[in-house]
Amino acid sequence: MNSIGQPLVSIISINYDHPEVTCQMLESLRKITYKNIEIIVIDNASPHDDPGIIPKLYPEVKFIQLNENLGFAGGNNIGMREAKGKYILLLNNDTEVTPGFLEPLVEKCENDSQIGAVSPKIKFQHSPEILQFTGISKINQFTARSKGWGFGIQDNGQFDEDTESAYAHGAAMLVPRKVIEEVGLLADIYFLYYEELDWSHRIRQAGYKIYYVHNSLIYHKESISTGKNSPTRTYYMNRSRILFMRRNVKQPILSLAIIYQFFIAIPKNALSFLFRGRADLFLAYHKAIMWHLKHLNSKKIHYHPKL
Repeated sequence: MNSIGQPLVSIISINYDHPEVTCQMLESLRKITYKNIEIIVIDNASPHDDPGIIPKLYPEVKFIQLNENLGFAGGNNIGMREAKGKYILLLNNDTEVTPGFLEPLVEKCENDSQIGAVSPKIKFQHSPEILQFTGISKINQFTARSKGWGFGIQDNGQFDEDTESAYAHGAAMLVPRKVIEEVGLLADIYFLYYEELDWSHRIRQAGYKIYYVHNSLIYHKESISTGKNSPTRTYYMNRSRILFMRRNVKQPILSLAIIYQFFIAIPKNALSFLFRGRADLFLAYHKAIMWHLKHLNSKKIHYHPKL
């Protein structure tokens, strides 16, 4: 795809502390070959690190500093409402892109109007030959877990073909504006984790396809903001897993899934934290379960905002 006639792509990224990480991502975007872009960075009320370095070093970026932390979904929704592009790319700030990563994503969507979202091949920054994402299976309705194809294995070219995926990857997903206008924005009740899976589910429910695009490549550092085994991650990951089930699994399977969670999965996971001496993770897990008991009949569970 040459630069003449390139549709505008709005690239949205969330910053939460660690502004130097966001700057590394922005530096990689300066080197891309796709030229018709706008970049929007949302700072989610960083509590410790001053994000002012971002607009200072990258004046081409539209920088929006929020007064409160709206989470991944809420922050990205602010960005999407500001975006002008035909396509909107949600891009994690802890990624670095390769120069030609954007053209294949846009071409895939331009060539098939039934595609509702695409994600690139994603590798781990710390181990650049190891794959993180090449597509993902449907979420199991009982466990709310899925399997990533190729996750954690070496890239030997075995995934060098575009394939349909059940979900896009939240670290980098390109969505046509027309799809967002139809299905709505991210469900901000999630705050963190599973929101892109929920969004992908709604996109597929609307009749669109989702693809992994093999010749688009980015690198992902992952879990810089929340920590790999932190109480924050434990709380939101488990709260969001059950939330996804409540929003997207229908009866009578939902009741069976909840029984499985409360009598098998939850006791097993809670005990594993205690056996590992991680009382902090046990308390975070308990807090996640209690959130659902407190919001058992909340109408907000099934709400998602519009563009």
